[in-house]
Amino acid sequence: MLQYRECSPGIELSPFVECFWSADVSAATSIRVPPDGCVDIVFSPDLGLRIVGAMTVEQVFPLKAGAQTVGVRFRPGMARGILGVPLSEFTDTSFGLQDLWPQRGKELLTQLGELHSIPHRIRALYQAIKVPEAAINPVGHAIAAMTLAHGNASVDDLASQANLSPRQFRRRCYEEAGLTPKHLCRILRFRYAKQLAKLSPKANWARIAAEAGYFDQAHLIRDFHEFTGRAPMSVSSNTH
Repeated sequence: MLQYRECSPGIELSPFVECFWSADVSAATSIRVPPDGCVDIVFSPDLGLRIVGAMTVEQVFPLKAGAQTVGVRFRPGMARGILGVPLSEFTDTSFGLQDLWPQRGKELLTQLGELHSIPHRIRALYQAIKVPEAAINPVGHAIAAMTLAHGNASVDDLASQANLSPRQFRRRCYEEAGLTPKHLCRILRFRYAKQLAKLSPKANWARIAAEAGYFDQAHLIRDFHEFTGRAPMSVSSNTH
C-alpha cells in the first residue's frame, strides 16, 4: 500500500516551492510519475539524495517494501535560483545532490540518513532550502504566469513580458525550467487536465479537454499518449 502526502512550503518558500512530499510503502511497488514541469530533490535510504530534473515523458520509480521517500518539488522555472545551475542540464536525468553541492549535499545526506521519521526528514529538507538572495527575474515571472494559466498562454506574449525576443525567451526558459516554452506549456496543460479528471468520479473527457484548453478530445488523447504511453483514463488515477 502506498501512502503519498504533500505539505505546504510555508510563506517564505512558496514562490519557489510547490510542496514538500512523502511516499511511504508497506509492500514493494512501482509508481508512475508523469511529467509535470517541476524539478525535485528526493531522498530515500536506498537511493540517497538526488535531483530529479524536469521530465518529458513518464518515468517509473521502484520502491522497496518499507521504503520512506521524501522530497521537495520546485515550481516550474524556480529551482535554478536555489540550485545555482541551468536546469537544462537536468532534463530527463537524475544525479546526486552532493555532485552539485559537495559540502552541503554531503552534510544533508548524512543528516537525512540519521533521521528515521518522515516529519523529521521533511523538516531537515525544509531547513536546507535557502531562499535566493536575488529577486525572481523577468523570465521567472513569465514562467510563473505560464504556470498560473496552466500552459494556455501565448509564447510571444510571455517573451514580451520578459522583455526578450521569442528566440531569446526560448533559450532562457530552457535554462530556467529545463523545457522550452512550448513544451512546458503542453506539459502544464496536460497536468491540468489530469487534475480536472481527479476532481470528477466519472470524467467527461470532452469537457475536460475544452476546460484545459485543448482543441478537442483527440488533441488531449495525443498528448496523454505522448507523455505517458497510456490512455487518459489510466493516467488520471495516478498518485502524483
